[in-house]
Amino acid sequence: MSFNKIYVLGAGAIGSVYGAFLSKNNDVTIIGNKAHVEAVNSRGLSISGAINGTFYPKAKSVIDDIPEKTLIILTTKAYDSVSAVKNIKNLLKSDTVILVLQNGLGNEELVKEAVEGKAKVLRGLTTMAAEFFEPGKVKFWNGETIVEANSTSKMIAETFVKCGLKVQVSDNIKFEVWKKLVVNCVVNPLTAIFQVRNCEILSDVLSQVRREIVEECVKVGKAEGINFPSNLYEKINEEIAGYTNFSSMCQDIMKGRKTEIEFLNGKIVELGKKHGVPTPINDVVFRFVKFLEEKHGIRK
Repeated sequence: MSFNKIYVLGAGAIGSVYGAFLSKNNDVTIIGNKAHVEAVNSRGLSISGAINGTFYPKAKSVIDDIPEKTLIILTTKAYDSVSAVKNIKNLLKSDTVILVLQNGLGNEELVKEAVEGKAKVLRGLTTMAAEFFEPGKVKFWNGETIVEANSTSKMIAETFVKCGLKVQVSDNIKFEVWKKLVVNCVVNPLTAIFQVRNCEILSDVLSQVRREIVEECVKVGKAEGINFPSNLYEKINEEIAGYTNFSSMCQDIMKGRKTEIEFLNGKIVELGKKHGVPTPINDVVFRFVKFLEEKHGIRK
């Protein structure tokens, strides 16, 4: 069993990496902005970093047809999820699978509401990292894809593994999403505020800030029924040390674009208020990033 068609909806850095890998053995079309689409169609998609090569997925600006047995990998920014899915809702079929691979919390619920039962929606996440500063060219750091356990998960995993992607099917996707959320709440805003690579925020002078972000996230997570291991902070530091990339939020700030801060630290602040859990440090970094957006003329 395999998919007849794969779309990567949101071919930024991570989306382009998935499009490159999956194009080895599948009919893949990446959906991105005009400049990136033109570059990929004319010169191919150049990937460097953990692997080096040029790949040749199809590239378009919109999805205009969805065949039977189509997999749509949703890698748009979290705030674009609903509009991206609504644009294709009338094309969806009962056997269409949408795999939500985005930063943040609550994304799949928004997508499910938007599709109104017209497609199967699964949650996933990735620990890969990527940089995209030029159309047609992406640099990436290896990691794995985690997909929620479902009747379709085996087919997704087999499709990914055949193309060289590392995959884990999880029976507890909520915990996995929360674990990545905490990492992102530390890495993304701090790297965006200081415009540095991920590993650079391991500076001792920021240790207390990192620890308090984690501690607030853990308390909010507990109120939501998530229990983290006692060594979470140390594990996060170890993970950060291995990444020399600019985070997605840092790249957004560098490019003067809207960030996903509402779906990260903003979500922790929102849930903290809901449960009566103070989140002053997350609130501060949230406001710092919003200021940077405002500086670039982004006020929504």
